[in-house]
Amino acid sequence: MRRIIAVAAIVVASAPVLQAQAGLDTVQIRTQPLAPGVYALFGAGGNIGLAVGEDAVFVIDDQFAPLTPKILAAIAALTPKPVRFVVNTHWHFDHTGGNENLGLAGALIVAHDNVRKRMSTEQFIQAINRREPPSPKVAWPVVTFAEGLTFHLNGDDIHVTHVPNAHTDGDALIYFGAGNVLHMGDVFNMSGLPFVDRSSGGSLHGVIAAAERALAMVNDATRIVPGHGRVVGRAELQTWHTMLVALRDRIKAEIAAGRTVEQVLAAKVTDPYLKDWPAGHERFVRTAYQELSGQ
Repeated sequence: MRRIIAVAAIVVASAPVLQAQAGLDTVQIRTQPLAPGVYALFGAGGNIGLAVGEDAVFVIDDQFAPLTPKILAAIAALTPKPVRFVVNTHWHFDHTGGNENLGLAGALIVAHDNVRKRMSTEQFIQAINRREPPSPKVAWPVVTFAEGLTFHLNGDDIHVTHVPNAHTDGDALIYFGAGNVLHMGDVFNMSGLPFVDRSSGGSLHGVIAAAERALAMVNDATRIVPGHGRVVGRAELQTWHTMLVALRDRIKAEIAAGRTVEQVLAAKVTDPYLKDWPAGHERFVRTAYQELSGQ
């Protein structure tokens, strides 16, 4: 507990300018129980997964650095134990921004091989025109994997599975076997159409394949945590997959008919999905068109 308080104090002392710039000072962390000892935390950035129990505190993603004190306070409301493990679903800054703080506090950071590669070198996310400098070394994953690994903690088997070239080239699904909870990171997004980060090795085909992989892992009782948006079940994931296949096939048909990307946008092919997934439509069409046309 003393370690948590000390790191929180360091972050608070160093972060006011960042908080003001990013508008994170008013963000509140909300906790949603999903299964015994398993929770989702919502704040700003990617949804956090959390498991607490007799063995350790296990965290999935950690949002932005200025939010670390609030995230730790939300965890401290459930357990006095420090965070022992952090698993990143991918490398993006809104999911790994707290790595440095939690690494300094003694947490072991775990992710796919490509997450460490991307966090240790400068990156450019073309779709949002954002350049990211290398993260501090303490933020890099210390343990990496190629295909997957399993944590045996708190009476549960927590399976971490790589899904290749989906949202990025380093995505992981994390499934709590006893809790029947699946955290999917940004390969599943309930707030908008998928952001396919092609500059980080992502692909629409990979996002569809990741949904298929996840559907094979879950049942009708599974609680599914997307990278953004509300917790849902298998039915919503199936609808997401059906939507992606339909959009892929429609855009492929538009390309085959000789339509330009501007013509595809003008056809409003994604409008039927505005209600359920309101964000990211133009970006999705542009990136899907690039991939499916071989650009």
